Amino acid sequence: MNRSNQLIEIHHSGKPYIIYKSENGFDLYTDFSKKIILNNKNIKSFLIKKNKQKSKKTDLFIGFFGYELLNNLINIKVPKQKNLNFPKGIFYKPEKKIKLSNKLKYDKKNFESGRFQININKKNYIKIFNKFKKKIKSGETYQIKICTKYKTKSKINPLDFFSRLSSTNLAPEAFMIKDYNYSIISCSPENLITKKGADISTKPIAGTVKKTKHLNKTKALSYFRKNIKETKEHNMIVDMERSDLSRVCKVGSIKLSKQKIVEEYKDLFHYVSLIKGKLKKNTNNLDIIKAMMPGGSVIGCPKINTLNLLNNQEKENRNIYTGSFGYIKFNGDMRFNIIIRSILNYKNISEISVASGVVVDSNANHEFNENFIKAKALIDLFK
Repeated sequence: MNRSNQLIEIHHSGKPYIIYKSENGFDLYTDFSKKIILNNKNIKSFLIKKNKQKSKKTDLFIGFFGYELLNNLINIKVPKQKNLNFPKGIFYKPEKKIKLSNKLKYDKKNFESGRFQININKKNYIKIFNKFKKKIKSGETYQIKICTKYKTKSKINPLDFFSRLSSTNLAPEAFMIKDYNYSIISCSPENLITKKGADISTKPIAGTVKKTKHLNKTKALSYFRKNIKETKEHNMIVDMERSDLSRVCKVGSIKLSKQKIVEEYKDLFHYVSLIKGKLKKNTNNLDIIKAMMPGGSVIGCPKINTLNLLNNQEKENRNIYTGSFGYIKFNGDMRFNIIIRSILNYKNISEISVASGVVVDSNANHEFNENFIKAKALIDLFK
């Protein structure tokens, strides 16, 4: 049986599986021997526990940390908010790994979906925007990301959605989880942590512009370089990520490996940098997670102050959004993204969360529209 047919067979069997973008295609993980549902009490023991290595092929846990769980881990309080009662984090121990190509085969399936409703309309968005603009001018924050959420009642086939999304908007951190009672489909572009031995890197994205017929990659780079607002935003986030890395890296080891390059996606261009460092001796994975998560590029700057401002403003849980998905190998190596550009389907409700950055030079209409641009590739799957 070829690998594409294996994927279809596993999907139709109904058993849980995960697909994660690799360098040359996708990795499919299944036959889970353990499923650990994380909470505020067990996350630390999960991160510091030593696991014995048996088979290099599947010696890892793969899954996600939700936004609220990561806040609690760094002692940031999230007030009581409207929520779906979705798990705060889940990790799986796979016993089978299958290599797949970039082109996933799928059967187009019918799905049921209503119209998307946004949780913050333009009028209310502008009110929140103006409130945060005052916070910026008073020095309480320098940049803050206002989250908006699009929701609809729906029954979907996650493999169909993920395959179509990957064929039109392939992203370097794309992943999909299909479990018995929920699914996540993501075309996340942003890597937060790649750790191999003592080497660690992060790839912040700060800067977005809509694709048009007249805007190619070269012109997009020129646009970002000339745009004061985008440049300020990018520089702030890069400085913050360097600061986060400095908490776990050797002095003098942190370097900008790639600075202010452009990456191209289906509907937009992103402004991207790559930062590398060398870990201090005796740094464990709990130290790294606490230093780097939640990812600063989707929160704002300075991170702790901005998290408190956001949490006191937002009326409902972010769930997976701006959490992190990835794996931790038994030898300590790990790779985690930032969960953005994602659909969470739970209790027959699909939700898509997006955010845009507010700095002192920002325009409310522009930022509100940027949120829709970011959500569009996902909303289009429901048509």
